[in-house]
Amino acid sequence: MSATTLEDPLSSHHPAAVLFDMDGTLVDSEKLWDVALQELAREYGGELSDAARRSIVGTSMADSMRILHDDLGQPERDPEASAAWINVRILELFRTGLRWRPGALALLRAVRAAGIPTALVTSSGRPLVEIALDTLGRDSFDAVVCGDEVVAAKPHPEPYLTAARLLDVPIGRCVAIEDSPTGVASALAAGAAVLAVPAEPLPSRPGVHQLESLTGADLELLAALLVDRAGATG
Repeated sequence: MSATTLEDPLSSHHPAAVLFDMDGTLVDSEKLWDVALQELAREYGGELSDAARRSIVGTSMADSMRILHDDLGQPERDPEASAAWINVRILELFRTGLRWRPGALALLRAVRAAGIPTALVTSSGRPLVEIALDTLGRDSFDAVVCGDEVVAAKPHPEPYLTAARLLDVPIGRCVAIEDSPTGVASALAAGAAVLAVPAEPLPSRPGVHQLESLTGADLELLAALLVDRAGATG
């Protein structure tokens, strides 16, 4: 790939922007959420099932708490009170235990070095994201969209449409990088091509390319995703 191509991020060869999910995609934070959620379940006298935990991945805090309460057979509990408990605990865990996912830092650096705009698009709230940015780098993103800053959270397309608007790029020329079915659905509904790195394989869908991790993912792959998506819809 020529140097000229690398210097022109809005060319037909590169995405107009790369939109990164956070939890489970850039950082290995799902393990920290596991700790907090199980601790809360035990505080309520129960254990969170594996099925419920999988359902929680990628959802808003309100939905996560409803899933947890229903799984414990305690639907009457206040989601806001449970969310407040989780927020205190997860902030503690994020300050000490946040780690990069394999290949994530290298890909982010490659995208930034090429001059391609980037956004962080996460279901997590702003207070938690501010702590995560100490690890991710505050200059790593041209825009940040948090779950508590949109009207409709993932799987609604609003988070990804908001990111594209903030970056002033066409969403159809963006690649979103996600790990959860909820996030993939959000990005697809918005109109982005999707690179998924799920913990478990997702059902095959047009416009979604799956990898076990971001190790080895590069600019050529991101460009190819847009070409493949254009071919599938052309």
